[in-house]
Amino acid sequence: MFDAAAGAWTARRRSRREGAAARLLVVPLLAGLVLLIGAPATAAQAAPGCSGRPAKTVAFATGELRVYKSRAHACAAAVAKKPGKRRAMSVTLQPRGGHVVRDSGSFTQMAGPVTVNALNRCVRATGTVAGKSASTGWILC
Repeated sequence: MFDAAAGAWTARRRSRREGAAARLLVVPLLAGLVLLIGAPATAAQAAPGCSGRPAKTVAFATGELRVYKSRAHACAAAVAKKPGKRRAMSVTLQPRGGHVVRDSGSFTQMAGPVTVNALNRCVRATGTVAGKSASTGWILC
């Protein structure tokens, strides 16, 4: 004869064991996925304060000019190749038909970020670190 209460109790125990086994499989899979994807971008790879995807990077003797694009904005930063002592740095960003936005001064790591509205507009950027510079020309058109 079948006891309904005992059958339900056995089914719950089996369900718990199967759930525990599933959790034991999921944890190592997630850990492996994290290793495949890698660590998040470091500060050397992304300019703090710039959102969006990297659109253009121009390297020059003393640093890099990095330009990022989101849907409605463009952002730029001039990053020193060897951060450390203070030196003259500047970055400019101009949307076509708009005013130039500039950040300049004596910095240790980077000038910027500067951001402009660039929805359906071309932009050009210039970056300078310790007297050496780079420019993009009109991009993101």
